[in-house]
Amino acid sequence: MPHRTRPPSRAPAAPAPPAAGERGHGLARVLSKLGHCSRAQGEALVREGRVRLDGRIVRDPEHRTFASTARIEVDGHAVAAAAPIVLMLNKPRGLVTTRDDPDGRETIYRCLEGLELPHVSPVGRLDKASEGLLLLTNDTGLAQRLLDPASHVPKTYHVQIDRPADEALLARIRAGVEDRGERLGVRSARLLRAGARNAWLEIVLDEGRNRHVRRLLAALGTETLRLVRVRIGDLALGDLPKGAVRPLTRAERARLEPSP
Repeated sequence: MPHRTRPPSRAPAAPAPPAAGERGHGLARVLSKLGHCSRAQGEALVREGRVRLDGRIVRDPEHRTFASTARIEVDGHAVAAAAPIVLMLNKPRGLVTTRDDPDGRETIYRCLEGLELPHVSPVGRLDKASEGLLLLTNDTGLAQRLLDPASHVPKTYHVQIDRPADEALLARIRAGVEDRGERLGVRSARLLRAGARNAWLEIVLDEGRNRHVRRLLAALGTETLRLVRVRIGDLALGDLPKGAVRPLTRAERARLEPSP
């Protein structure tokens, strides 16, 4: 039989040029932005050699990557951008707002078990003792807009305190305090319900420091007994049961977008 030479193996196609003005990001971050996994999980996948970029294994999580043109595979399966989704969760008290907790505490992702979802991340945080409206999304652009201090998206909290509230206390809350070198102010504060030993206040913030409301009240000699976020911008928690999660409707998502 005549000798037949094998054709040369075809090299991976050169990647297409990135979109005009697109900024490259580390490969692990791009995996996260595409909704495949968290950034930390992406770093592990890359280091383990499980990720191919434009046909080649890349082991550097910070390898500059352009999401619009990159051909990415994980374990041999192509990674494509997941459809954008925004979820509303009524966070119960006692859960931490993270995917994995090094201390083994239960996290908000317990509430998502059994649901067929792309990777979603919380938009901001509620501390372990706080409750109420928490958004989760794979839309990084939306998350960045909501978290940008310049956007001044108001967040409304119902807060139970350990003392009766009079106008003098409300005036001090509205005036704000200095705590640990940070200015803790509010957009508004009003009395919701008064009792003999405690009261419920409505406090609206348009910025968010770590444990903002609790620190402000503590600086005024007032303990926070319960803290429930009930609204973000024009989006209200409503009657969603504790621990329940649901996708936002198109109309609800529109309320989160900036006004033209």
